[in-house]
Amino acid sequence: MTKGRVYLVGAGPGDPKLITVYGMECIQKADVILYDRLANEALLQYAKGDAELIFCGKLPGKHQLIQEQIHELLVEKASHGKTITRLKGGDPCVFGRVGEEAEVLAEHGIPYEIVPGITSGIAAPAYAGIPVTHRDYASSFAIVTGHGRAEKEEDHLNWSALAQGIDTIAFYMGVGNLSYICKKLIEHGKRSDTPVAIIQWGTTEQQKTVTGTLESIEERAANEQITHPAIVLVGEVVQLREKIKWFEEKNNAAVMER
Repeated sequence: MTKGRVYLVGAGPGDPKLITVYGMECIQKADVILYDRLANEALLQYAKGDAELIFCGKLPGKHQLIQEQIHELLVEKASHGKTITRLKGGDPCVFGRVGEEAEVLAEHGIPYEIVPGITSGIAAPAYAGIPVTHRDYASSFAIVTGHGRAEKEEDHLNWSALAQGIDTIAFYMGVGNLSYICKKLIEHGKRSDTPVAIIQWGTTEQQKTVTGTLESIEERAANEQITHPAIVLVGEVVQLREKIKWFEEKNNAAVMER
């Protein structure tokens, strides 16, 4: 039997309109869609009527389908000649484990494509009125995993390089580790008054943004009950939000029109 094809697709940061044209085509032609928690389920309405929809999202600390099972599903469905779309939030290559899935498919001789998506570390700040680079504030940008902790021997970050060499840092999965992140950045040379923004549910109607500094953001985030999913953005570019927070202004205008 002819092997199927797998599309490893980035669904974008939340707003379903931010998926790419090619990503949408992959949804429309799929026989099977394996989708993650952070892929907006509104996109599934574009699937074929007889498409098989499989939720394989992983909440922090809770694994609905562990990664090995996802690998097995991809191989099994493809071996039956199915067209499969593996739908991941954001961009599949940014903390999306797409490399592991592509390796498995390659080992089994299954044709696949990686379809990039807009990653939340750029999109969420943009919707909060914060460009991650700016001629006057930032010429470098880093995307960093934010959940590693030293006591669990999971912290492999070069904090000195981040604190001293990068203008804007986007921490993914960092809300639960916020105190540690702020402490390490200050310890390694970032000023304690460096601006910080946390954007929860970026690009969606539930978007909420809290700003502060490395010294104050933990308390402010706690007061506002900020939880996952959220991007923690550190850098002088956060100052621009006061001038260009267009998304809130658009929503406020829409509310006033009702």
